Amino acid sequence: MRSFRFSFNIFGVTTAQAFGDTCREGERYGYETIFAPDHLGIPAPFPLLVAAAQATERMRVGTLVLNAGFWNAALLGREIATTDILTDGRLEVGLGAGHMKWEFDEAGIAWEPFGARAERLGQLIGDLRRHFTTRPPHLRAGADPPVPVQRRGFGGSGPPLIVGGTGDRILKIAAEHADIVGVAGVYQVPGQPPGTFRLGTAEEADERVRFVRDHAGPRAERIEWHLLVQVVIITDDRRAAAEELIAEERRTATQRGVAEHEAVLTVAQALETPYLLIGTSDEIADQLRASRERWGFSYITVHQPYMRALVPVVERLRGE
Repeated sequence: MRSFRFSFNIFGVTTAQAFGDTCREGERYGYETIFAPDHLGIPAPFPLLVAAAQATERMRVGTLVLNAGFWNAALLGREIATTDILTDGRLEVGLGAGHMKWEFDEAGIAWEPFGARAERLGQLIGDLRRHFTTRPPHLRAGADPPVPVQRRGFGGSGPPLIVGGTGDRILKIAAEHADIVGVAGVYQVPGQPPGTFRLGTAEEADERVRFVRDHAGPRAERIEWHLLVQVVIITDDRRAAAEELIAEERRTATQRGVAEHEAVLTVAQALETPYLLIGTSDEIADQLRASRERWGFSYITVHQPYMRALVPVVERLRGE
């Protein structure tokens, strides 16, 4: 059983000083990794990761996750290799298929069906592996292209690879290639615009982890399992907090014209799902231990607004 690792997502930057302070604060609290998403409307991931590594002594940095549809292998390979060098080999590379249609529209990139996006993701992983191990044929004599410092992921040619999702196609790719697998906690609501999500249940996590393990075969025992927590609520009354959260989710679903039964968990489901952490620090620590025992989740990420709230739990579980 793997020891816990804790990390947090960064969504916004105001000043270089404030960002550096946040990174150093997270390091003092015991967080091991800072992640940058890859969405329009928030900072570009790779400059953010270099700055985070420069602001800290040992924090790892990563993408959670890059949108494969925004990149080609030659340009992304250059970004990955350069960032791995500048962070002294502290980079982790998360890749995904992309799910927000408006971002593709805004970027002028064709929105493809999910199958095509999944196929693009699988192709990108293979192309990056070749890029890390092959010298461009037209490079001038004496020029040395950047290559990753790490030789852990991408078939031993680059940084650790994270792949996560909920669908069969993405999780088959994760099972075959990823060092770190995330069973995502949000599902697209059928019949609704892309990006209309619902939270996954504990039973769905059971089935999805089992699916990956079945397809990973012997390498399943080498996989590190990643959990992206959607909400952290520190409270002495778990049930009351869950009831309030679910009531708000029902109001939001009604406002969006989404059928409640399609988009909202029951209170009992909210208290059991691994994607919500609700309770006292001791109760949440026990919940994470139970999640690791049931699903293997040992690499825990929270969104930046919850970073401080989880600190007592990080102190209890770090290294356990």
